[in-house]
Amino acid sequence: MSKKTSQKIAFFIFRLLGLLVVGILVWILGFIVYNGIGVISWEFLTSAPSEGMTSGGIFPAIVGTLCLVAGSIVFAFPLGVMSGIYMNEYAGNGKLVRFIRIMTNNLGGIPSIVFGLFGMALFVNAFKFGDSIIAGSLTLGLLILPLIIRTTEEALKAIPDSFRTGSLALGATRLQTVARIILPMAFPNIVTGLILSIGRVSGETAPILFTVAAYFLPKLPTGIFDQVMALPYHLYVIATSGTDIEASRPVAYGSALTLIAIVLLMNMLAGILRKCFGKKIK
Repeated sequence: MSKKTSQKIAFFIFRLLGLLVVGILVWILGFIVYNGIGVISWEFLTSAPSEGMTSGGIFPAIVGTLCLVAGSIVFAFPLGVMSGIYMNEYAGNGKLVRFIRIMTNNLGGIPSIVFGLFGMALFVNAFKFGDSIIAGSLTLGLLILPLIIRTTEEALKAIPDSFRTGSLALGATRLQTVARIILPMAFPNIVTGLILSIGRVSGETAPILFTVAAYFLPKLPTGIFDQVMALPYHLYVIATSGTDIEASRPVAYGSALTLIAIVLLMNMLAGILRKCFGKKIK
């Protein structure tokens, strides 16, 4: 078999596998849309649940999900970016940094339910936050912290060293080089970590199960120490428990469709932010 024929066969297999992955994704989304679109309405999105969550809306769960996403990003994104900057720009490549990278990678592979148990022990019990937005946000922030650190490091490594040496040769300090040259150039790729983090925390159930999520709470939170409903836990509850699962199943599909739409919307906003920073750099 010639090299050209082998290449054509390989490309055909790659295209086939790519189409298979896209087909599975379209099938899943189509299934959710088909079963959930009939439930979506303005009343469903803006009213509180009622009758044991078999009717009414999911507005408190939507607000709770947005609060948890915002809280976790506010905590994890600055800390993760600063950690990535330190490890790539200041710490060098010694044994300590290699050890930190190994531990960061291991932390990223820990099951989310372990983070939930840790958050319950530390934030809920030890810090006396109770089941609250701040406890859930901090737990989710720890969950996505390794992801943000790694994406920040990779984004900084992609910047050629010639920019660093040129800036230093012109008399700039290392801090000025990082703040005014390296970080702005790497920021569009750093936003990738933000997008992935938003997608992950939006759908996590185990961490919020132990730290913040309420089974049935048809009211909006008034502070960071309040419990909230959240779409992932709300979806889990109405799909697996209750006296009439069949009656609540359309609500479950509607909640799943709403959660997917929220994640897509936040990813689109983050993508627009990334594009705007990319244009400024160019």
